[in-house]
Amino acid sequence: MALLGTLLKRKLSDDQVSNVFINALFDVVDNGFIEVSELINEDIAFVQSPEIEPNLNGEFALIVIAANLSSLESTFEAEQAVRVEQLIFEKLGKIYSMTTADFQTLAREYQSFIARVNYPSKNLVYGMSKAMFEKYKLNDFQDDYFRRMQAPNPLFLKRMDEVMINFIWNWDAFFKKYKMN
Repeated sequence: MALLGTLLKRKLSDDQVSNVFINALFDVVDNGFIEVSELINEDIAFVQSPEIEPNLNGEFALIVIAANLSSLESTFEAEQAVRVEQLIFEKLGKIYSMTTADFQTLAREYQSFIARVNYPSKNLVYGMSKAMFEKYKLNDFQDDYFRRMQAPNPLFLKRMDEVMINFIWNWDAFFKKYKMN
C-alpha cells in the first residue's frame, strides 16, 4: 500500500508549493491565534492578563512566517529553496501591500529578531515563543521577579513551546503526499 501511495504522489511546481505553503500558513494563523491569545491571556505566569485581542495576530503571523521560512531553507536544496522563497516573498508582498524586496526585508528582520531573542539556543520553536513574549510585550504582565530580570518565566516558555510547535510546517507529511517537479 505504501508503494501505491508513493506512485500516486502529486507532483507540484515551485509555484504550487509556494501557494500551498502560504495558504496553509494563513489558515493556521487565522484559526490558531484565537486559541493562542486565549492561552496567553489565561496563563498563570501573569499576575494580570495581557488581554491580547484575538484579532491582533499580525505579529504572530510574521513570527510564524519567518520561522517557517527558516524551516524551508533547511529542508530544500539551496537552489530550490531560493526559487520557492522568492515566489513566497512575491506573493506575500502583494498580500501585505509591499514590494517583494520590502517584504523580504521584513521577513529577514523577523528571522534575525527570532535568532537574537533566542541566542544562544538554536531551537526554532523556543525562539518563536521568546519572540511572542517580546512582540506582545508580555514582560509587563509578569510577577516582579521575572519583570525585573526582563526574562520570560521559564514555565510560560515551556507552555508556549508546546503551542508554537503546532505552527511549524510539517515537511515530512508534505513530502509523503507530494513530490517536487
